[in-house]
Order: sequence, then C-alpha cells, then structure tokens
Amino acid sequence: MGKKVIVITGSPRKEGNSLAMTEAFIEAANQKGHTVTRFDAAFANVGGCHACETCYQTGKPCTFDDDFNKIAPEILAADVVVFSMPVYWYSIPAQIKNVIDKLFSFVVGQKNIADKECALIACCEEDDLSVFDGVRLPIERSAALLKWRMIGEVLIPGVLNVGDIGRTDGCQKAAELAERF
Repeated sequence: MGKKVIVITGSPRKEGNSLAMTEAFIEAANQKGHTVTRFDAAFANVGGCHACETCYQTGKPCTFDDDFNKIAPEILAADVVVFSMPVYWYSIPAQIKNVIDKLFSFVVGQKNIADKECALIACCEEDDLSVFDGVRLPIERSAALLKWRMIGEVLIPGVLNVGDIGRTDGCQKAAELAERF
C-alpha cells in the first residue's frame, strides 16, 4: 500500500536544480504507488511565526491566516515529509523557512505528528559538502524533535546555474530516495 507523501519545496526558480530533483523524486514515488502532494513555498504566502502560541485556537493551525493553513492538514495526514531546497547563504532559504518555523503550531496545538518519515533533497553552488550543514542540521534536529525518522538525504554540491543538475547524479539519487519508504 502506498504512503501519503508531502513534498515542501523552497526554490523560487521554476526550472531550478532542486526542483529538477524534486520532480525526479515525485515521479519515482508516484510509480511506486505513493500519493504525492507538492507545496511550493516560494510561490505561497506563508508569513513568519509570531510566537503568539494561539495555534489552533481559532480552529486553524495558524491564527494569522496564510497559506500554511492550507498545507498544515496535508502535513498532519502525511506519512512522509520531504523538504527540497537549494542552499542560500549557507542556510535554509527564507521561502521554506517560514513553513518549517510554523511546524511549531503542531506542538502548541498538541497535534500528534510523530512517527512520520522525513527526507531532505538539497543542492548548492560550492563543492564543499560542509556547506550543507546549515540546511541538513536544522532539518535533522527538527525531525528528531518531532519524532520523525530521517530516511535519507540527497545533497548535491557544485550546481548553480539552471540545468547544472543534469551533469550530476542528483536526479537519479532523488528518484532512488523514493525506494527508502
């Protein structure tokens, strides 16, 4: 039986390298019989967390009504959460960071989101793998806090320009990630 997968992307480039890997992953996951929902954070209106701790008090995950309230039910229902992003200035891009920060609403709202599987797909311009630390470590720690099991990471260095991913095995590795759950 297939799993319910939510893929949350953080790239504003519609033809970008991380999105090419995302598409390869989604195609492979669909072929395995999984149901995949994609949420492109860069094209959504998700504001930052206000730390008001009034999550779910209005019946919505976030009191400040934005597109996080549309994706939150999908995250709750998912078996697998996949984050896909480029590395921006050695960190998580702002476009996806607000979604990650608002995962706090599940904690405040006392929603049981434990026992999910989690994965990371990321790429960066530089060849130094330590560049991924600013993305990899926060995702791994967030997964641990939420009691999610990391099932894999696809980290592809040395890509900057649109299409550079094509000269790597990034899309192949992203597709192989769908085999891990």
